[in-house]
Amino acid sequence: MRLEKVELFLTSMELVQPFRTHLETVKDRESILIKVTDADGYSGWGEVVAFSTPWYTEETIETAWHMLTDFFVPVVFESDWESPREWSAALERFKRNPMAKAGLEMAAWDLFAKRSGMSLSSYIGGGRTTVKAGIVVSVDTPERMLSIVGERLQEGYERVKVKIEPHNDVEMLKMIKSAYPDLALLADANSAYSLKDAERLIELDSLGLLMIEQPLDSDDIVEHAELQKHLSTPICLDESIVSLQDAKNAIMLGSCRVISIKIGRVGGLANAIAIHDLCEENDIPVWCGGMLETGISRAFNIALATLPNFTIPGDISASSRYWKRDVTIPEVTVENGEIKVPTEPGIGYQVDEVYVNQISKRTKTITKKT
Repeated sequence: MRLEKVELFLTSMELVQPFRTHLETVKDRESILIKVTDADGYSGWGEVVAFSTPWYTEETIETAWHMLTDFFVPVVFESDWESPREWSAALERFKRNPMAKAGLEMAAWDLFAKRSGMSLSSYIGGGRTTVKAGIVVSVDTPERMLSIVGERLQEGYERVKVKIEPHNDVEMLKMIKSAYPDLALLADANSAYSLKDAERLIELDSLGLLMIEQPLDSDDIVEHAELQKHLSTPICLDESIVSLQDAKNAIMLGSCRVISIKIGRVGGLANAIAIHDLCEENDIPVWCGGMLETGISRAFNIALATLPNFTIPGDISASSRYWKRDVTIPEVTVENGEIKVPTEPGIGYQVDEVYVNQISKRTKTITKKT
């Protein structure tokens, strides 16, 4: 495959309702959507899921735009390519910036799957026709969070994740479990605690939570290993796992019993698959995390979740949970708690390019220099 053109779209979309964690409240979601086109006219789409400010990781939309235009995109014009994994390997010469790398690499996977005439899920070896959907409830009053959980269960979601912080955790979780004792409930702390809070976290053991996600520092695996020794509830690592080596280290140290895999956070689909395979070999279940994405990334998450070790419903919900209008046609929908896996070539959703241009704050087209 010889690449002819890369198009970047810096988009902004208003969330249906603000998304709150103890670190940040997101009302308007910026993204960089990436379209790559080869010499035969095939196109693929990817998405950079960095946020506008560095509250989740150090990357931002602006740093990603810089890395793409000045470093990463020129690399993919250097050679003819046989597989999307070669793009991932070629970008390894540059340190970090996994979300910018992932957005570009994702577009290659969509492109190569389309060239092969295969759906992305089949192209990566997935075996499911549907995937279980999960939902995230952001920080709010306990009463409001309980109400939202009830609404989501009526919509068919079987797994609920709620955001917690030291002043909104034990009582709120007890309230939800009391109302819905059989609910598959997990708590996501986004690094809101330290080892000094161990006793408070141990209190959660009695609630039968599915897991506690990233309770300690975002770059820690050592203290998580110490905390896991004192918890019967599984710890799930999210922000701490940004590479295959991080996953290996966490497993060796016993830092967690579950790992959340986010394509953007780990630098692309090739790395996400490698982490899945490592965890499967070590009996560590995984699930697919979400990043307030458009339908493009959501389609990638659906395909990824068809791999066999994704045994826990992920943060893969309907487009309407976040957007009045998504960028894909059709939008992602949930029926009876499940999402149908597309069978069309590539990600299986068409991108509404007219709408993408309407919501773009900035665009750039890069072609191969002759």
